[in-house]
Amino acid sequence: MSHIPENLRYTRTHEWVQDNHDGTVTVGISDHAQDLLGDMVYVELPELELDVDREEEIAVVESVKAASDVYAPVSGKVVAVNEKLNTAPELVNKDAYDDGWLFKIRMSDSAELDELLSAADYQETLESEDDEED
Repeated sequence: MSHIPENLRYTRTHEWVQDNHDGTVTVGISDHAQDLLGDMVYVELPELELDVDREEEIAVVESVKAASDVYAPVSGKVVAVNEKLNTAPELVNKDAYDDGWLFKIRMSDSAELDELLSAADYQETLESEDDEED
């Protein structure tokens, strides 16, 4: 079963969001998503200072199995990217919730955080996906 930290928020498209309590959020893909994708071989990170709208395609993660779009979970401006992933994309596999983070966004509307899934809601989403596959 995938690891789902309680302190994070999630999207239905498998991004996790950590509120940094300074107007920014850190974003990555969930343990479940990296597990489905398999070994990461490349991460295309967004440009710094890029303005993004919630649910807009913002990055791409490529594995030996597939390439997958990453969506902005909130609207705002990209203020940091995880440069380590340029030479070590496997960090997403090894530690999806810490060293494998993708980017940080300065939110333009912090109320959007309230619309994201809790850990329990995300777990239910994964279970319903599993039920559909059976």
